Amino acid sequence: MDDIDAWVWWLVGAGALGIPLVVTAMPEFGMLAVGAVAAAVVAGLGLGTVIQVLAFVVVSVALIAVVRPIAARHSRQRPQLATGIDALKGRQAVVLERVDGSGGRIKLAGEIWSARALATDRAYEVGQEVDVVDIEGATAIVI
Repeated sequence: MDDIDAWVWWLVGAGALGIPLVVTAMPEFGMLAVGAVAAAVVAGLGLGTVIQVLAFVVVSVALIAVVRPIAARHSRQRPQLATGIDALKGRQAVVLERVDGSGGRIKLAGEIWSARALATDRAYEVGQEVDVVDIEGATAIVI
């Protein structure tokens, strides 16, 4: 055991910390693994055990203190790319069959949709462009 350099042990520790990172998906283990790699670099430079442990602690704590709050903030944000029904809201469509408060047909994003007017007293004629304001089931609500 004495003939294995300290930097190798730090790299083994980094690898060992990578296992629970993958199994539990807790990024803190990854930050500790990076701290162990930093300690391995310090050990490779020939610095003492106290400096190695200090490098491990400083890098690990710094990563946890800085990266973790940033990651938590990003995980609470909604994705900026709208998909599904959200991507259709606000788009323009062309009326294929007269659309009024009781129904009609539009061409929206290359597909034919059933539609109805938001205002029940309003009607849109064939060829007219309308804006989709909402989707209810398989029916587009237009203005």
